[in-house]
Amino acid sequence: MTSLLRIELRKLLPYSTFWVLLLLQCCLLFIFFYARGNVMVNGQMAGAELYQFPKLWMHLAYISSFLNLIPGILIIILVSDEYAFRTLRQQVIDGFSRANLVQSKYSIILLLALLLAAYVLFLGLGFGLYHGQNTDTSSIFTDSQYIFYYLVQLVGYMSLAMLVAFLVRKTGLAIMVFMAYTLVVERLIQWQTPDALDKYFPMKTLGALTPNPHAEIEQLMLGVTDTLSPVQALAPAVLYVTLFCFLSYQLLRSRDL
Repeated sequence: MTSLLRIELRKLLPYSTFWVLLLLQCCLLFIFFYARGNVMVNGQMAGAELYQFPKLWMHLAYISSFLNLIPGILIIILVSDEYAFRTLRQQVIDGFSRANLVQSKYSIILLLALLLAAYVLFLGLGFGLYHGQNTDTSSIFTDSQYIFYYLVQLVGYMSLAMLVAFLVRKTGLAIMVFMAYTLVVERLIQWQTPDALDKYFPMKTLGALTPNPHAEIEQLMLGVTDTLSPVQALAPAVLYVTLFCFLSYQLLRSRDL
């Protein structure tokens, strides 16, 4: 996979759209977390609680999850461009298998997820050490596993985006399908499905990895719903990632490039 990643990076690094979307993601993550910490709650800045270890990690992972569509859209653009410029077909002519094509895109997904998770980790350390009161080593990294849950969530979103891109092929239409499913379609289906079943739906499973730190207030307003804990959601999330990659391979194997 290392050689496949090097090939992908040669195409990716000079690509201005990649850097624009990556920079947008990083800037918005910073702005969202900064803005949420400066909201007034009962006459006090929310940051007094938000930037304290170890609560910071759960808050940060939850806030970061609102921007998962941007990396997904980036993956869609990268895959659909391969169809537009016939590079997938050329790679097969050059000797790559269809499994190699999926592996190369998945290597980019893993790299992006690691980079963004590392950025969120350093963002949390920066805010926590600057604003926090309890900065001893034991409290700093307590509950930092939420960054790992966020990483798995990112991989899940981007793997679904890759599947949609291989299915639809056209950039604009694929982005519309991806956003429609993640934001609307699955939620409509959930309303007609018992909680015991819909908690295992793809988006709800991935969403459970970064739960709302104020879930009690949300449940008072919207009613109690049955959801998975992050630990319970981890295995189904990994299974969905595997399924999305397998279906992507099946699409490539069964269709002309």
